[in-house]
Amino acid sequence: MRRPWVIHSIIFVVFVGLTIVVTWPLVRVMDSMLVGQIGDNVYFVWLFGWFRKALFELKTSPFVVPFLNYPEGWSLAHTEMSPATLAIGFPFSLIVGNVFAYNVSALATFVLSGFFMYVWVERVTKSHWAGFIAGSFFAFSPYRFAHFRAGHLNLLGTMWLPLFFMGFFELLQEGKSSRRIIWLTGIALGLIGLSSIYYLYATLLISLFVVGVYLIIQRQLIRDPVFWRQGFSALLISIPLIFVAVLPFVQLETQGGLQSRDVFKVVGGSASLTDFILPSTDHFLVGSWISESFSRNHWIEGTLYLGVVPTALSAIAIIKGWKESQRRKLLIYLLLIGIFGLLFALGTHLHWNEKIVDIPIPQILRVRLDRDSMHLRLPVFYLFQAMPMFSRLRTFKRFGVFVLLSISVLSGLGINRFRESVGDRVWKIAAPLLCLLIMFEVYPGPYKNFAIVEPRPVDYWLAEQPGEGAVAQFPFYQVEDQDQVYNTLTHEKPFIGGFFNAFPPKQYLTIRPAMEGFPDEASLALLRNLQVEFILVDGTAYENFVDVQEASEDLGLELVAVLGDDYVYIFSSP
Repeated sequence: MRRPWVIHSIIFVVFVGLTIVVTWPLVRVMDSMLVGQIGDNVYFVWLFGWFRKALFELKTSPFVVPFLNYPEGWSLAHTEMSPATLAIGFPFSLIVGNVFAYNVSALATFVLSGFFMYVWVERVTKSHWAGFIAGSFFAFSPYRFAHFRAGHLNLLGTMWLPLFFMGFFELLQEGKSSRRIIWLTGIALGLIGLSSIYYLYATLLISLFVVGVYLIIQRQLIRDPVFWRQGFSALLISIPLIFVAVLPFVQLETQGGLQSRDVFKVVGGSASLTDFILPSTDHFLVGSWISESFSRNHWIEGTLYLGVVPTALSAIAIIKGWKESQRRKLLIYLLLIGIFGLLFALGTHLHWNEKIVDIPIPQILRVRLDRDSMHLRLPVFYLFQAMPMFSRLRTFKRFGVFVLLSISVLSGLGINRFRESVGDRVWKIAAPLLCLLIMFEVYPGPYKNFAIVEPRPVDYWLAEQPGEGAVAQFPFYQVEDQDQVYNTLTHEKPFIGGFFNAFPPKQYLTIRPAMEGFPDEASLALLRNLQVEFILVDGTAYENFVDVQEASEDLGLELVAVLGDDYVYIFSSP
């Protein structure tokens, strides 16, 4: 039992068991249901089916979908695709189904995030309990539960972050690192890129700032050729994976498909200071009170709770370890990750309780400035306009995961210090108690809301119709719903819509004004030009649906089927 691989295997199995418990009862219905409501989750379910079709049937690149945003086509780089996380569940999509594959991938991120954090902290502290407790908080942090409920499979891909920063820190040390660490650092960075382009950009940005500050502190490293050679070797190893990850985005950027955002339109993506101190709104005990007592309209992105126990343990690690020179280097490194993560997460302006903080202006300046208060601009406001590609981001709160990573490792160091001060007898009681306290802080309770993923009756009907006639959905705003993309797996017809929430493609932006006037002559003429054959109208989405029916018939549309809530029209003449 003292062999490392045996203990690591046990820890891994324990994380599997914990994942099943904290996401219960998902494991019982994971072949047909998703946690929460239909949203981004069903887009990733569709990705499993599309990747299978592209790779095995069409034998083409899966990063461009020719039958979405038809006839222009749609690059998946308009949003995220997370191929590394998809790869975990992909074999199950071939055997069991796409929904099961999605759930396997999502659950695997909990297990791997916890286990890889355990590996890092255990490597530093030589304590299995310290690694396990740190891994438990990182894997089951409210941040991850919130994105799990929202179906953000890309943002659940946090498992490679501990591996990268573990290797990255060792490369910052003086002396020669092992080849294994160099390869680990490079591959982990590449896998971060293949999990989330947001995380890749954030990781590179924070690493750049950390290196800059660290070199100021450890100036002797600037002239150390081993340090630079090892760093560039790790970067070189990551390039093939990063190339695959960023190529679709680079291609779309050269085509003008990734538009810069106005800095004042992304202010709402800034985290509030309260986001880091408020428990999650889905906490089993205090969640409802938090939701009623505080502004949590954007709670999914803003769930960045650091936890009382992990924060207290982190404080112990800093206070107790600062006097040791070797430990101080690690503490400085972790603090830099956390500080820069916090700085970027706070975004463009200082927020409190999801509102911009108003700072009173001295009376003598009020007349000159013609205002009573002002908003405090943070460094990100200026970096947003200066750093390459920064203006493509819209949600700075996601940088908060680096604060959680820092706190997780620091809490492991704090646990190790706590163990040294209490003795073995007290420790045997305190260790499991600390685990229970952390789980109490983060546990959302058994999941009660599940969404059944199934096509509509109209999708089965469309699948039976001959030809490759394109499909349009009205009201027109529905064409960018994720479930409309999923439905294409069943009917397999070209669709003029797609998942356009991040960067709408040019064709969609061009046709949207006319299509929003449906049914009228301009919208019908445009539908003909786009080679649309089947016009689906959701009867429940209109207050005046009788008027819509009459106008459609007067303009020459023929009603051919009514299936559920959807009315199917075609042009009465070619």
